[in-house]
Amino acid sequence: MIIEYLRYTIPEDRQEAFVKDYEAARRPLMCSQHATGFELCQCLDDKTQFILRIEWTSAEDHLNGFRKSLEFREFFAHIRSYVSDINEMRHYVPLLGSES
Repeated sequence: MIIEYLRYTIPEDRQEAFVKDYEAARRPLMCSQHATGFELCQCLDDKTQFILRIEWTSAEDHLNGFRKSLEFREFFAHIRSYVSDINEMRHYVPLLGSES
């Protein structure tokens, strides 16, 4: 398993739509055999900052499985307008956690 983190800066006037669009994007994302978890968080200290956390079966499955699928096209249709708001988009390997 790998975890993809996306860090967004979303102005206040777009935040409600951003959350609604990710709520709609959740369905096709979680229908993918490659996605195993999803979480969207907003920073308490700076409300313009959001982090999206997606668990994938592997980076290969994400990049060459999901991104070439029908689910991706539906997912991306919901979130396309926020791509320019991404500050970071990277894959991480979990080392320690509550399950470890």
